[in-house]
Amino acid sequence: MKIAVVDGMGGGIGCQAIERLKSLNNNNIEIVALGTNSQATSNMLKSGAHEGATGENAIVWMSKKVDIIIGPLAIIAANSMMGEISPKMSEAIASSHARKLLLPVSKCNIEVIGLEQLQFKIIFNELTNTIKRILDER
Repeated sequence: MKIAVVDGMGGGIGCQAIERLKSLNNNNIEIVALGTNSQATSNMLKSGAHEGATGENAIVWMSKKVDIIIGPLAIIAANSMMGEISPKMSEAIASSHARKLLLPVSKCNIEVIGLEQLQFKIIFNELTNTIKRILDER
């Protein structure tokens, strides 16, 4: 199973997601770090991603090639993350046939109504449980 982790800025959210995926110790998972900038990609690779790529074309191309896309909610909002998510990127991610696991991080003027302000630990625990469930389905 090929899982893309998409993040920008410094890649902190992506790094935490990758660390959680690596903790599953599942050899059937291939983790691809997709950064909107080279610093985000580099940090996600240091966290254990198997391979990585940077920029609009990489994100658009790889969105078609993966089974799951993980990232903050903002990756499907054009011009979010201080403009790092281009309209092409957000459209490619949103239109991808991959399953999207979006983390409800309230940034970029996007708030998900009805969700309490969850701590990162709870969000990443939910992500880990969801990935385990998906792996069990296969």
